[in-house]
This record gives sequence, C-alpha cells and structure tokens, in this order.
Amino acid sequence: MTDMKYLRLLAEKFPNRSAVRTEIINLKAILALPKATEFFLSDIHGEYDAFQYFVRSGSGMIRMRIDEVFGNILTESECDDLAALVYDPEAEMARREKSENDFDAWSKVAIRRLIAVCRIVSNKYTRSKVKKRLPDDYAYIMDELLFADDVPDRHKYYDQIIDTLIEYGAAREFICDISETIANMTVDRLHIIGDIFDRGPKSHVIMDYLMANRGVDIQWGNHDVLWMGAACGNRSCIATMIRINVRYNNFDMLEVGYGINLRPLASLAQEIYGDDPCEYFKPNVLETNRYDPIPPELAAKMHKMISIIQFKVEGQEIQAHPEYKLDHRNLLEAIDFKKGTVRVEGVEYPMRDMNLPTVDPADPYRLTEEEEEVMVALESSILNSEKLQRHINYMFSHGALYKVMNGNLFYHGCMIFNERGNFKTVEIDGQKLRGAAYLRKLDEMIRSARGKQPDGRTQAEAASIMWYLWLSEDSPLFGKDKMTTFERYFIEDKATHKEHTVPYYKLIEKEETANKILREFGLDPKTGRILNGHVPVKIIKGETPIKAGGKLFIIDGGISKAYHKTTGIAGYTAILTSKHMYLAEHKPYEPLKEDGTQVFHRPVMHLVHTAPERLMIRDTDNGAELRDQIKWLEALHDAFVSGSIREAY
Repeated sequence: MTDMKYLRLLAEKFPNRSAVRTEIINLKAILALPKATEFFLSDIHGEYDAFQYFVRSGSGMIRMRIDEVFGNILTESECDDLAALVYDPEAEMARREKSENDFDAWSKVAIRRLIAVCRIVSNKYTRSKVKKRLPDDYAYIMDELLFADDVPDRHKYYDQIIDTLIEYGAAREFICDISETIANMTVDRLHIIGDIFDRGPKSHVIMDYLMANRGVDIQWGNHDVLWMGAACGNRSCIATMIRINVRYNNFDMLEVGYGINLRPLASLAQEIYGDDPCEYFKPNVLETNRYDPIPPELAAKMHKMISIIQFKVEGQEIQAHPEYKLDHRNLLEAIDFKKGTVRVEGVEYPMRDMNLPTVDPADPYRLTEEEEEVMVALESSILNSEKLQRHINYMFSHGALYKVMNGNLFYHGCMIFNERGNFKTVEIDGQKLRGAAYLRKLDEMIRSARGKQPDGRTQAEAASIMWYLWLSEDSPLFGKDKMTTFERYFIEDKATHKEHTVPYYKLIEKEETANKILREFGLDPKTGRILNGHVPVKIIKGETPIKAGGKLFIIDGGISKAYHKTTGIAGYTAILTSKHMYLAEHKPYEPLKEDGTQVFHRPVMHLVHTAPERLMIRDTDNGAELRDQIKWLEALHDAFVSGSIREAY
C-alpha cells in the first residue's frame, strides 16, 4: 500500500509511459557521465578575498583547463591573462581598456576564448544542467555559442552574435557572466571543512557567497560552533566570540555587517580602564576598519573588558556543568590579590597585570551590574540580528560534524583516541560513547540546541555543548589538552601558554590509524580517503599535509593572514576529479593594486592519487540515488502497463 501511494504521487510528475521512459533514458545517460569535480577548502577565517579567488580559480583547475585548450596555441603569458579574466573580469577589463588600442577587437577575441574554455569545463554535465546554470540574461546566447557545430555556414551566425554583443555595448556584461559560468562549472561540489568565522574581517561576506551558490556543504569547525552557540544565546560563546573579533579588530564585521551593538562595551571599558594602557590586550590589526575605525587604545580596553567578562561567564558555565570536568580552568578564583600571583596546575606564577577592578575576590565569577548590562546588550544584538541568525540557520541546515561522501570522510578537527591508539570512551549526556557513535551524539546535541527544549531549558543553556566543543580536550573540534587564553594574557612564563595536542596528531602518521577511522565510519580502507582541516601545515618547518601513507590529508595550510609567517604559505585546497586527486599549495593572495593590476599566483599542484579507472556518476553516492529513482520509475511504468495506475495524456 505504501509503495502504491508513492507511485501515485510520482505519477503526478510523470503521468504516462512516455514521460516515464523519457526520464529513465535521461537518468541512465547521466549515470554514464564522469563524476564532477569536488573542491575542498578549510579554515577560511573570514578571509573573503583569498577565499573567492581560490574558488573562482578552482585552485588552479581553470588554469589547467586553459592549458588543455590553448597550451599549444597561446603563450604562457596569454594563458595567464585569460585566467586573470576568469578570476576577476572587471579588473582585467579595466586594465585592458587602458592598454588595448582596439578594446572591441580584444573583447571579440576574449569572448571566443572564454567560450572555448567554458565548453571544456562543462563537458561533464548534461546540456540540460548546463542550461540551468547559465545566467538568465544571456542563457540563449551562451547556449547557442557553447553548443555550436562545425557547419561552415553557421560560423557567420556565431560571428554575428558576438558582433552584435559588441555593437550594443553588452560585451563587458557578457564577459563577466561567462567568466562566472566557467568558475561555477569548474567546481560542482564545494566542501568547506570548517572554520568560516573569526580572525579575518569578512566572515559575513563569505556566508553570503556560500548561500548564493549550489552544491555546498560544511563540516563544522570549532570557530563555527562557537558562533552557532552565540546565536543560540549562550553567554560563554557570546563573550568568547566578541573577544576574538575585538582582538582582531573586526569592528566593521561586528557592527556594520551584523549590527551588533558594541557601544555599551566600549563605554564601560573606557570608564573602567581609562588610565590603563592594557598592554597585553592590544589588537592584532590585520586589516583596518573602513566604516567603524575604533582607536587601537580603546580597542585594547574593550579587549580587556570582554576578556574579564568571558572568564566570569565561563566560570559560571563550569560550575553549572561539573560533568565537563573543567574545574581546573577556573583561574579567577586562583588569583592571590595580595601577593599578585595565580596558581595554575599547582604552580604559583606572578601576574603581569593586576588591574582587575571588576573582579571580587570573594565572588570572582559574579558580573557587576554594568557588566551584566553589557552582556544583555550583546545578547539582544545577536539574537535580533536578522543577518546573523539567517547565516547560522544555513550553518545548521548545510553543516554537520562530519560527512561521508563517495567513499571518503571529511571532518574538521580530529578523532578522540587514547594514548594506546584506540578510540577513547567519553561520557556525554549520560552515555559512554566512542568513535563514530560519539560524533553522532554530539551532532545530535548541537542540532537539538537550536530548537525548542523539551525539558524546559533555554536554547542558551542547551547550547553549552557548543562551548564545551570549543575548548574541551575531549572535543573532536579542538584537539588540545586545554585552552590557555588566561595564561597568555596574564602570565609572562611562556611555558604556561603551551597547549598540548591530543594523541590523534601523532597517531595519524601511521596508515593503520586512517584504516581504523575509515572502518569505524563504514568505509573501505583500500579506497577511502580522509580530508581534515584545523591545524595549519608549517611548510617552513618541513611539515607535510599528507599523512597515514597517503590516506589522510590535512588541508589547513593557513589561509588566514595570521598564519602566513608560521606556515610559509597561504593554504592548501584539495581537488577530486573523476580520475585524480590534487593538493593545491597556495602563495599569499595579493589584493588589487592601486594601478588596477593584480598578481594571481599559480598554485603548486601536487598529484597525490590517480584512480585505476575514471569514476563515473554511477560510481558515486549521487549515482546510487539516481539508480533508486530509476527503480521507482520502472515500477511506475509497470503499474501503467498493468493498469494499476491510470495514465493521463
């Protein structure tokens, strides 16, 4: 009965045998196409300009396609110029308008070359899918040019299309649209393996970009769940999120991008720390603010103010959740205000800053009345920020702690192992879990925090799990024994600043570890691969992103400007085609220069795997879904033949 109900619903879309046969033919033909390209990028950290360039360029894939078409025809420089036109058409055309004697003639050549590139990047798709991805204004024209035939008389027709575009001043717009189409066609699936937020100034712009594109999935990172917890109203997440972005001078993003009101924080900071230089809280200025330029002196005071508030609300969180076993991280109560010292892990250290007028030694985690007002203002701004809440809803709907796709596994941080190399058993929400079951439970708890709580708790209280995942040594998103934020601010001895990594990061040097992880998630160790972010790969120290005998790849090469000095590069991205897997090693992104020129560094492409046979769509998860659709369509066809369901014409 259930099957017949489904078939009757299916018949509303395919009302007769002819319609069913047409769709079956279409789906079976799609199964015979090569698997489309998957693109992996992690740890973007608000660096929108570099992120957009990596995606638009396909991390070097577009340049490779240009070589395929024009490698024996154009010079290296001409191929570079054509690639630059795809990456940033507006800037390249502005440059050409100044340098070309006949801009219209240049435009005609450029359009022909772009059409040729677009043909080759779209050859993995059906004509129907290509047409759906074409921009509305020029869909008909692009369709005609992309699927042009070689009949001699037809060339005049195609020439006339291009000539008319130029005659009516539409060449610039057409070039922008075809460049966008090439970028979209080059990458069919975009996997973001965590940490969209924090450090960089344009996380909100990255989110707008992702939401405007199809085929995106996200594996949450620790910075992502911090923002997700903040959007649910959790105070520890809110204070930490604000502290990080004040530290990195991201006032435009906070106040202009998301409408978060920082004035109460600024006013209280100026009042409390007016004469305090806040030496250890000076902001790390990676980019200047255009719309909300806060003086560095005030930013340092705000940084200190929100840090103290963070330590207080975290202390309250720790007291409310003894099951988190984080009592040892409550350090405000470990300060000796008479001696000017703090006791950390049994050792007494001198405090290098004892100006803490809002901390009551008798009740160190109580917020003052003014601090409470600041937190209420921040909570209100965040909970009522339409844009932030929309972005976080997208994070929930398109994200997960991990993803299994096409026989591979993607996650941001790590797996929780013990020193013996076995999955560690962790008690969470009254259950003792390990491995994949532990991650599934955490994913469930994160999602449940966003909805109405059946036990009477608020979303903010339920979202404490996200703060736990931010800094617990048992968090698969953190991967260290502790987060030493307090020590970095208040203790001179750098030995106390050290955060020790969990066993995972030593174990993944062994192939058997990757095999164990893959089996745990139901994957074949012979063919499966693991894509992992979170930890910047320090090339200048001889580190490599390839682990576990080529079965695990860490692709956080440090796209954030904050990491460039320690990594020596500007990020890794991974590309999975139907035949090959590449790691693209990037140099730091260079912004547009004042003279309108821009340098696009070609990434170093490392071929890390070649499949014995080209993967077709029939070999993928999508192929399995299509085969299931074919099965139901065949059942519907049989129902039409037998008369069990009446056909409509």
